[in-house]
Amino acid sequence: MLRVRDDDAAAFAELVERFQHRLVGVMHHLVGHPDEAEDLAQEVFLRVYRTRKKYRPRAKFSTWLFTIANNLALNALRDRKRRPVLPLEVQQSTGDIPTTAAAPAQTRDAPPAHNLQQKELAAVIRGALDGLNERQRVAIVLNKFEDMNYADIAEVMGLSAKAVKSLLSRARVKLREALQGYIYMDGDPPPPDPDDGPEE
Repeated sequence: MLRVRDDDAAAFAELVERFQHRLVGVMHHLVGHPDEAEDLAQEVFLRVYRTRKKYRPRAKFSTWLFTIANNLALNALRDRKRRPVLPLEVQQSTGDIPTTAAAPAQTRDAPPAHNLQQKELAAVIRGALDGLNERQRVAIVLNKFEDMNYADIAEVMGLSAKAVKSLLSRARVKLREALQGYIYMDGDPPPPDPDDGPEE
């Protein structure tokens, strides 16, 4: 990043190459739409380039990068709440079945039941993440997908490490509840809690 600050174009290309996939992945987990995730990741790199002269290496570069990403993702989610958009599915001309031409080769060759299970599980996990509030989702994504510790997440989110620990704890409880029926798919579910009586 210091080379980028000094207008080294090759260094910027190297930076994009090194962080692009991670950034798109995090954005996808935060906003839920792959196209929007790619657009937002591009916007992050544009902001990095535009503000390169102001860069000061006070923290790890990745922490600074994901701070920008966090702010952009939260803005996008707030805009979406203000102006909801209905997604349009690309349909084949022969019928109502969505096209699958873009499916990766490894999933096309897998047994149909396996593909269905993977898609179902991905949808359930996506739904569970969507059930978290914005700050919980950011904390979980940075912790689980970027392997960031409490201190780094705290810096990205502008919180104390104690607040991050509390956020993650509440988020894990909510995720466990949302995924309970799927965690034990291949085994016996745990016995019901005797304290949990029937709901009124």
